[in-house]
Amino acid sequence: MTIQEIQAEIIDEFSMFDDWMQRYEFIIELGKSLPLIQEEYKTEDNIIQGCQSKVWVHGELAEDKLVFTADSDAILTKGIIAILIRVFSNQKPSDILEANTDFIDEIGLKEHLSPTRANGLVSMIKQIKMYALAYSQK
Repeated sequence: MTIQEIQAEIIDEFSMFDDWMQRYEFIIELGKSLPLIQEEYKTEDNIIQGCQSKVWVHGELAEDKLVFTADSDAILTKGIIAILIRVFSNQKPSDILEANTDFIDEIGLKEHLSPTRANGLVSMIKQIKMYALAYSQK
């Protein structure tokens, strides 16, 4: 699936819920399916700066596509990074760099997060794009 198709799928999934308590529960459930980062990658280099909780993200190139794994010590944050990994993992670095993240506004995520969590979300996206930039130049 393309990044846009995955984003459209996520927008559809979020539209099924009537209120934000249900959406938070859904985000937490998504976090439980997160492809977990190996312990060896839980290092300071892989920590997302600007997050209220600890979030580790690791990306590797496999057959011209970036594959991400991640983890967090907070259940909601784990769900947020799971959404981003679902969108951007197994995609070409150039596609990640060109992708917009408007779907986040469409599902209303940023406006329903605390300011520090919203900053963390932006930092997670920046880190994923940095991986894409680094691997696109190799």
